[in-house]
Amino acid sequence: MNKIFFIGGQKVILDSDLAELYGVETRRLNEQVARNTDRYSDDFMFRSNEKEFEGLMSQSATLKREGIKKLP
Repeated sequence: MNKIFFIGGQKVILDSDLAELYGVETRRLNEQVARNTDRYSDDFMFRSNEKEFEGLMSQSATLKREGIKKLP
């Protein structure tokens, strides 16, 4: 449950957390989603904007410790 965040009223799991769950690198997960867009619904994945990212940072001390630099 500590891996689920709320963005715009929706429950969200970060790409890095999802990649960890599946045992792959985050960049590999993102590559596979990008290459296979027809396999995923439109609401499966989105890139957060700066405001959403700032909100995530305020919700999670873990993100601050990990030094996330790219928008998840």
